[in-house]
Amino acid sequence: MHSWDFAISNADLLLAASAAAVFGCCAVHNIRHSTRRWTRVGLEIVRLCAVLLLITTLFEPELITTVQRTRLPVVAVLTDVSASMDTRDETDATGMVVSRRQGAAAIRETFAPALSDKFDVIAREFPSDLDAVGTDIAAALESSMEASDELRALILISDGDWNSGEDPVGTSVKLRGRDVPVFAIGTGSGKYLPDLDLTRARPPAFSIVNEKVLIPFVVSNRLQTDVATSVVLTGPAGPLAHKPVVLRAGEAHRDSLIWQPTTEGAHHLSLSVPVENGETLTDNNTVSFAIDVRQELLRVLVIESLPRWEYRFLRNALMRDPGVEVDVLLLHQAGMGRGAGAGYLDAFPESRDELSAFDVVFMGDVGVKGRGLTEEQAAMLRGLVQNQGSGLVFLPGRSGAQLSLAGTPLDDMLPVTYDHDHPEGLGARVEAHLALTSAGADHLLTMLADHPDANSRLWRQLPGFYWHAAVERARPGASVLAVHAGNRNQWGRIPLLVTRPFGNGNVLFLGTDSAWRWRRGVEDKYHYRFWGQVVRWMAHKRHLAYSDGVRLAFSPEHPVAGESVEVNATVLDKLTGYPLDNVHVLCRVSGPDGREHRFELEPVEDGWGVFEGAFSTAVGGDYTVGVLCPGAGIEFRTTVTVGDTAPERLGEPARFDVLQAISRVTNGRFLRCSQARDVAELIRALPLRSELERRNRVWCRWWWGATIAALLTAYWSLRKAMGLV
Repeated sequence: MHSWDFAISNADLLLAASAAAVFGCCAVHNIRHSTRRWTRVGLEIVRLCAVLLLITTLFEPELITTVQRTRLPVVAVLTDVSASMDTRDETDATGMVVSRRQGAAAIRETFAPALSDKFDVIAREFPSDLDAVGTDIAAALESSMEASDELRALILISDGDWNSGEDPVGTSVKLRGRDVPVFAIGTGSGKYLPDLDLTRARPPAFSIVNEKVLIPFVVSNRLQTDVATSVVLTGPAGPLAHKPVVLRAGEAHRDSLIWQPTTEGAHHLSLSVPVENGETLTDNNTVSFAIDVRQELLRVLVIESLPRWEYRFLRNALMRDPGVEVDVLLLHQAGMGRGAGAGYLDAFPESRDELSAFDVVFMGDVGVKGRGLTEEQAAMLRGLVQNQGSGLVFLPGRSGAQLSLAGTPLDDMLPVTYDHDHPEGLGARVEAHLALTSAGADHLLTMLADHPDANSRLWRQLPGFYWHAAVERARPGASVLAVHAGNRNQWGRIPLLVTRPFGNGNVLFLGTDSAWRWRRGVEDKYHYRFWGQVVRWMAHKRHLAYSDGVRLAFSPEHPVAGESVEVNATVLDKLTGYPLDNVHVLCRVSGPDGREHRFELEPVEDGWGVFEGAFSTAVGGDYTVGVLCPGAGIEFRTTVTVGDTAPERLGEPARFDVLQAISRVTNGRFLRCSQARDVAELIRALPLRSELERRNRVWCRWWWGATIAALLTAYWSLRKAMGLV
């Protein structure tokens, strides 16, 4: 049996009838006044049919076909298997804490035996794509609705963590229109379980022997009380270091632990928090990782005009650092000879090959004029940072020489813009201090204490300064680590310690000349630590993966699944250590899924022997990256760790509000896992329809639109043939 259904009210019907009547009257009038009456009749009939179809389309006509049901009605069981279902906050029949996925699997198996005598039970999992990075509940409901015309009820087992696709409540409205109730079963807990969770530890990829390593970590306290405990760093031979912490109830504690390796090699370590009484989960208190410890010597070049106090103490700090080799170019003023002696250079490195050996360059009160650098030398410094990944530190002075960098290759590398109205900087009679920003409170460059809060207090207590460079503001893309504690301008606090990435390297700006004063009362404790951290952080990218013949850099350094990882390789001559240009460099990447990708790295134009390429990361895990240069006899491998992507996050509370809304809209029920046995009885009590309605939405079919288009085309053609156009 067939019938029609329209989405139309009485007022709409009256309006449509009026419109049809108007068009009909116009048609009769045109026919009466036409000399070619029968041709005009055909023309008006075509137009009237097109108008009637257009009006009908507005009311969404559906052809309803009613047939006798010959098969059992369908009950679809949808089970969420997304990553968030691995959260362990569900309790099984024995009282043991299990994952949401395990709890859902135990429930799902009970429905087929209980309903198979009256219903055809179809079980499906979503997302069906194992590589999916989100939970699309709306798509799962939609696909179940379209899969069967005989769908009578739907069971949704999920934690409600909807983070992809359309709002599932919108799809629920469609299910309600088909009289298909959704019985949602919520898995998991709507709040955090009592637990201590070491959620993150971000150690550096490598370190140097006898150098202190800062290992940041985050511990979340989900217990009801504060906890005084320790974070312990453990190696194969036992504990290596520990950090006492006080974890506030319901808060995430951010801190860091310091460890000083004494031997080379790959150190496999773990960071852990002791298990407390009352914890529900005991295996998320430990994070394991590896740090590659090497015996390396970082090369530093210091360029200065005059032996001011800042230069003298900086040079002493670097020369006494066992992991640093220092070369100095002291230019002096006009009429004076250049600095000479042990560690002094007679001139700026003549070639790019010689300059490429330096990991960090300190540029003091030097510009591009007079006895400063030349334009060519400034261009070489730019290339060193941009292509070779070295670091460049700007240390302006009272002569204002760095203002002459405007318009030179170094101009756009500066992390700040200078105030040219005060070329010699700004002085004061009252001691001023640096104040760390939120970005600088726990940055590796500025971490002089062991805790971010203590670090901010320490910086406020350090001896201050009486002069600073005239700075307007930080440039876009820069990270401001410290500002003038008192002075400000129209752009806000004056930035005095600023970093900025440039090409493959980093640039640092320090706008005072008084870091040497930090030695007061404590000697070299903070002064030496600061400059040692500056050198190692600035040289970090050049030493991510390094051997005698190749230097690799990756961007981003900590990629996540789905991101593209850029590879920059500098191939070095094993004898001279200079970069090689005219060679072929191959890259081979093996992912955790067993797939292998091979490609040739392309040379960067004027790139100082740098070759670049990129590979994609479909899944998280360890990727083995190998670089092969047959012409130079070089083969090198390293590992890049790719993190998993969020939005799927473990440990978050279940979102029962989403499941409750879906059930409410569809006239279903929301139940917890412990009530799952009631679902079968509720579904068996549903009235069964002996007839099945199939709805054909003709108004959105292609042939409906094609018919209207054909009628309008015929009408236009007939008018043209009659000479009415």
